[in-house]
Amino acid sequence: MRLTGKRVIALVDEEFEDLELWYPVYRVREEGAEVHLVGAEKGKKYIGKYGVPAEAEIAYEEVESQNYDGILVPGGWAPDKLRRYPKVLQLVREMNEAKKPIGQICHAGWVLISAKILNGVTVTSTPGIRDDMENAGAIWKDEPVVTDGHIISARRPPDLPPYGAAFCDALAAAK
Repeated sequence: MRLTGKRVIALVDEEFEDLELWYPVYRVREEGAEVHLVGAEKGKKYIGKYGVPAEAEIAYEEVESQNYDGILVPGGWAPDKLRRYPKVLQLVREMNEAKKPIGQICHAGWVLISAKILNGVTVTSTPGIRDDMENAGAIWKDEPVVTDGHIISARRPPDLPPYGAAFCDALAAAK
């Protein structure tokens, strides 16, 4: 239970990639961290691409980054919606400035791009947004998981086991 006492934000919106949300959430919880599902509307059920629901426990506007130790951004089509909320971008920027672990997988890189935090950062993502990542100044690698400081990135669902482990390691090491 090396993550006991740690608190993590897991962002949700419609059409998140079901496994890319739930696998990291359960992985972090099983190591003792408290994870809050955070969406635009508290109490709203958001539906994943394959039909799995996720109910937002807290609204974006109610969350303060200083009360959390890390943030998880799922893939799927949700990142295209998430990046349109100024509060989501603010949370990601504040987590980045504080060097708190930021986990992103697949299309989640879009949120980090819109937060303008990828210039010079080595990352991976689904190959479909490689150009977007590189145009944002990132150094893109086709590897299952890439950790650059506090930013942990993965490509797709088959990479979830090493991604979950890398995020937990970063969270455990964070002050």
